[in-house]
Formats: sequence, structure tokens, C-alpha cells
Amino acid sequence: MITRRRLLALSAAVFGSPVVGFATGASDPLPSWTNGTAKQAILAFVARVTTEQGADFVPTAERIATFDNDGTLWAEQPYYFQLAFAFDRIKAMAPQHPEWKDHEPFKALLQNDKAAFASSGESGLLEVVAATHAGMTTDEFTDAVRDWMATARHLRFGRPYNQLTYQPMLELLAYLRANGFKTFIVSGGGVEFMRPWVEKAYGIPPEQVVGSSGVVKFETDATGKPRLIKLTQVEFVDDGPGKPVGINRFIGRRPIFAFGNSDGDLEMLQWTVAGAGPRFAGLVHHTDAEREYAYDRQSKIGKLDKALDAAAAGGWTVVDMKNDWSRIFTE
Repeated sequence: MITRRRLLALSAAVFGSPVVGFATGASDPLPSWTNGTAKQAILAFVARVTTEQGADFVPTAERIATFDNDGTLWAEQPYYFQLAFAFDRIKAMAPQHPEWKDHEPFKALLQNDKAAFASSGESGLLEVVAATHAGMTTDEFTDAVRDWMATARHLRFGRPYNQLTYQPMLELLAYLRANGFKTFIVSGGGVEFMRPWVEKAYGIPPEQVVGSSGVVKFETDATGKPRLIKLTQVEFVDDGPGKPVGINRFIGRRPIFAFGNSDGDLEMLQWTVAGAGPRFAGLVHHTDAEREYAYDRQSKIGKLDKALDAAAAGGWTVVDMKNDWSRIFTE
């Protein structure tokens, strides 16, 4: 089984409006959170850092909050949604590639043969990602992502993928911004896969998205029009230890507030709490198999093991999805 970090390393080689549902005037800024320790920890932290004349006051410019995406802001099971996009793209592109029906790993995907596709290993995955993410302009890729978001449906929930965002986290993002925070996505997913839809989904503009990326080349077409072409080489993998590196490179300020859900977020959380002054580190723990999914230490997707231990040792806030959220998804 390919680890998440290795999967993202392969995928990164070719990656080339306000949130609805939160009333800022409401008496409870986090209505989908039950009144437990997680909610109280968030409210208390925000009050501490925004109280002028207080010992822990943090100037607005330094109120940086970073969030993982997969499994933190939207669902990630049964496999990362960007892989679902790649698999669906193979089927959509198949009429233009008749040779795929006899060539693995494309043949397996077109026949929905999961075992055969799995046997193709890393090389097969690389071929699929290359075919669906490279060799096109950045504008063409953006259009493909938007079209997929408008038409694709999750196998279990039957909903568009961008409607599988977590309502409690949307409320948290809005609450932080209402209190002077600047919110960023720092994800192992492809930055060009996220940017076309995250602003409408989360209220986070594309320039505040840090993700894995592949090399992009500037050129002019036959008419002299400039364009950017997505290539297959890896540029940056924003997962694990890459996350604090990405924060340093693309944001330039250490966050004081960070949320993740897996071991891929461990270094981001460690980097956050290592700074001076008040700090908040949070983990979403998937414990609700009925309304969403339940997984942690043994999961192949979104494994939460070392980070869970670090949370216990460091006093980080762990959100128990089943008990801390009265509602999971956005209506």
C-alpha cells in the first residue's frame, strides 16, 4: 500500500465568496459545536489573543491560522478526493485514447478492476496522474477541476465533493476571520486542484492556499498568446515536514493557530506550538462511522497515530467528531 507521503510525492509531480451557513450576528459563533472542552478551548484562545491590554494579546497582522484540507475541512474517505478526480478523468478521456482499453493501468480503471489497478503499484499511479494532471495549460486544468466538481458525486453520500465540507469547520473559519485572523489552507493536496473551488467553499482566496505543486512552464502558442503548461516534474511536496517549509516559504509568518487530522499534519502543529506566546494546535479525530467515518491509527488514508500521541503529550485540542460536532456536513 502506498503511503500518503509517497502518494503525494508522486501526485505532486503533475499537479499542476463568503461561506454560507454562518451568521456573524448569532449569539453562538460555533452553533454546530457541542458545548464541550474543544469548543471552550477555541473560544477561550480567541478571547485571549484578541483582548486588547491583555497579557496574551496578539496584533491582527500576526493572527495567522493554518488548516489542513483533506480530513480537516472536508472528508477524505474512502480515498483522497483528488484521486477520485484522476480516476474519473481517465474515464472521461478514454474516447480520445482507444489504446487505453488494452494498456494497464488504464484498462483496470476503465473496467473498475480495483485489484488489477492496485497490482500496478506506484508506476501505475504515476501513469494515471501524469495522464490527468500534466501536458495541458493551467487554464485547461482549472476548467477540468471545475467541471468535475459540478458533476461528480461521492460514492457513499451521493453528493458533490465540495458539499462534503464540514459545517463546524466553516463556522470556525468564519469566527476566526471575524476576530481578525487570516486563514490559510496548508495541504498535501495539489495546489492547482484546490484553488478553483476553495474560495466559494471556505471563503479562503486562492492566494492563501499552500499545497503540493509540479513544475509549470511559460511559453507562447502558435498565435503568440502566452500560456502556462503543466509538466511532470515535482516542484514541492507540502506534506509532513514539507508543511512548515511551505508555511515559511509562502506565508512568511509562523501561525499561532493550526488544525489538522493526521500524521501528515504533525510537523505543522509542532512548528506552530514551538513559537513564542499563545499557541493553539487542534486535531479532528474521526470517530463517527454512522454520520461520516471512524478511523485513526491503522487507517491507510488519514492515519492518525504519532500526532494523536503528540496531542496527548502536548495538551493539544482533539476534536471528537461524534461527540463534539452536532452536525457534520454543510446543508
